[in-house]
Amino acid sequence: MDNSAGGAITQPDTYGRPHLAAVDCRVHELLLRQERQERTTLKLIASENFASSAVLEATGSIFTNKYAEGYPGARYYAGNEIVDELENLAIERLKALFGCEHANVQPYSGSPANQAIYRALLSPGDKMMGLPLPSGGHLTHGWAVNFSGTDYQRIPYGLHEKTQQIDHDRLRETAKRERPKLIWVGGTAYPRIFDYAAMAEIASEVNSYLVADIAHISGLIVAGVHPNPVHHCDVVSSTSHKSIRGPRGGFILSRNEDRYQALYHSKNNHNLAKRIDRAVFPLLQGGPHMNTIAALAVALHEAANPSFRVYGQQIVKNAKALAQALLERGYDLVTGGTDNHMLILDLRDRPLSGKAYAERLSQAGIITNFNMVPGDWRHPALTSGIRLGTPAVTSVGMGEAEMVQIAAFIDLVCRQPDDPDVHACVRRDVADFCAAFDVPGMPDR
Repeated sequence: MDNSAGGAITQPDTYGRPHLAAVDCRVHELLLRQERQERTTLKLIASENFASSAVLEATGSIFTNKYAEGYPGARYYAGNEIVDELENLAIERLKALFGCEHANVQPYSGSPANQAIYRALLSPGDKMMGLPLPSGGHLTHGWAVNFSGTDYQRIPYGLHEKTQQIDHDRLRETAKRERPKLIWVGGTAYPRIFDYAAMAEIASEVNSYLVADIAHISGLIVAGVHPNPVHHCDVVSSTSHKSIRGPRGGFILSRNEDRYQALYHSKNNHNLAKRIDRAVFPLLQGGPHMNTIAALAVALHEAANPSFRVYGQQIVKNAKALAQALLERGYDLVTGGTDNHMLILDLRDRPLSGKAYAERLSQAGIITNFNMVPGDWRHPALTSGIRLGTPAVTSVGMGEAEMVQIAAFIDLVCRQPDDPDVHACVRRDVADFCAAFDVPGMPDR
């Protein structure tokens, strides 16, 4: 029968259950609207992607129903034999992809994973170093309004004034002076390669834990287009829903042994892996989301396919092509370009804020986020920059030629930010442009 929410045909699924349209037409209507939006707009959010149909199927599977508090072989509920196999499968696939000694797949997302790392390695009031948010870092790397900036002594490290890249010489000087217990390497708006070897050398000199946050670049690491931090860092954290194209979750990779336990006179006689596990559960979380872990296992299986390496390489090619096309049109980019999946437009010399430009681009069907830039004088709620990313547009099959056209769309809007007729025209052109590409995870039109 036809459904009033959009004319969809309501038929039972493979389990004989009614589809969403028959159960909740309002939510189904919102789903259809979101689907229509994502088919007709350019998703340039650097932290977003399109999960495959298989990942989405696992996310919505009956693993949602199972409580599995604890770890495989040591659960607090009965009937977990199958999900024990599932969690171990995800763990083994992670270890194989990244070459790590230990993996925990239970963190609910990236920030909870980072909180678990703090609780495993530090005590409240300990010193930690991280890249500040305006320089491309993450909230959990010591930003003042976050728990990491209130529970621990935050020692920020900065960027070189000319290159706008991490200044390792100044970082070393600061680390030797402050002697932090933990140093973060990673960020959410840093368009260059992280030098894990250089950071590991500094961390070793000051007897500090080195922790990499690879939430944005995990897929690039698997694809071989960004260095792997596992062999340089004590702990590595990540989300699972960005460049690696998995569900909305997180994971932690670590060494087994703690190289600094005796140095810090720890009363905890457990190795590093066990300390990480105990920080995730039972210290911070209860039962894991087994449906998310199932979907993560699927995404890791997909990432092990040689085609994923081609995909990761294309992400970087596309980012470089988009950056070059914007530079040729007279735009300034933070660091002057990109080595990874993202680029940051520096709009400090433009009349409007980053937020204002992002809003106008959205009206034209170009989905971005406003972002702070190094030396930003505007409020964080306004900013002077826009962050652009290529993972999602690469997932739909776009290449370098399409990036040149995307740059032209962006330029049209930004050059005439107060002309709604121009925005409406670009919106129609963007919808036509997107119609040539199929969005992963969505049903056939």
